Amino acid sequence: MVAAAVLALGGCTTTKEIIIDDKGVDMAAYRQDLAECRVYAEQVRTGEKVAKGAASGTVIGGAIGAITGGSRDSAARGAGVGAVSGAVKGADRGEREEAQVVKQCLRGRGYRVLN
Repeated sequence: MVAAAVLALGGCTTTKEIIIDDKGVDMAAYRQDLAECRVYAEQVRTGEKVAKGAASGTVIGGAIGAITGGSRDSAARGAGVGAVSGAVKGADRGEREEAQVVKQCLRGRGYRVLN
């Protein structure tokens, strides 16, 4: 259940927040270019970043839980917290990278990206 929530969060992208200077821009052409650039951004392996973050978070959280709590339950809770935290960080990294790909693509096509 937690994994599904994290993956759903990973599906949210910040590429909708890109701002360009639209003075003199053919908006129909821009929408087409934006759509094409978003396709390139789909190549970012956000799902893998989520999985790697969850895996490393599980290990670190479990270790911290075991050290500070001294029981299996503490280690399991720590691993769970670490997994969620790591997955969220991985999703955030993926989203930021997707936005960067779209921005770079738009800049390469001559648009002035403002953010």
